[in-house]
Amino acid sequence: MKTDPTFWLLARAAGLTAYALLTASALFGLILRSRPFGKRVKAPTMLDLHRLIALLAVTALAVHGIALTFDKTIHIDLLGLFVPGRIPYRHLWVGVGVVTAELTAIVVVSFWVRKKIGMKNWRRLHWTTYALFVGATAHGLFSGSDSNQHWAQLLYLAAIGSVVLATTWRFLTVRKPAGRARTKGTPTKGTPAKVTGSVESAVDSATA
Repeated sequence: MKTDPTFWLLARAAGLTAYALLTASALFGLILRSRPFGKRVKAPTMLDLHRLIALLAVTALAVHGIALTFDKTIHIDLLGLFVPGRIPYRHLWVGVGVVTAELTAIVVVSFWVRKKIGMKNWRRLHWTTYALFVGATAHGLFSGSDSNQHWAQLLYLAAIGSVVLATTWRFLTVRKPAGRARTKGTPTKGTPAKVTGSVESAVDSATA
């Protein structure tokens, strides 16, 4: 009797979707910081999209993991989704995927507890996005069943290339916001100081 591949296919599709969304979230964060489109793209709007896409990525990761527990091709229990090394299939790289998913969830949740943990700690935590992208890429390449397919290899290559290019652009072009050059406590004419400060803080802190 053949095994029903429905959950295996769902897990694969959700995993690839999560990877694409994580890449998009990283790119939105880099665009938010380096502003290659100038004032044509509003920073608050970009920040909201960055946050939404990251949340969707975590949702796709959850679907990926839950679908694997229902699949009969590889026997994975619920605990295996949280404990690295518990899943025997491609032991090392699946473990990397578990750790990456957990840290990704922490980074995304940090958007809503930024004031509690402090901006400096939040910014440091956000820098781990680069490590998470590397971990997600390694997990997909070395444990994904589609990694030998040309379309999957093109997906990973496009993701890596776009993040590298966006990161290079950011470090070559980013400058201190003009608001920092003004005297502290002096808002732009016609703009309340509190509003100006909150937007500049959010944009300046979103590093990935």
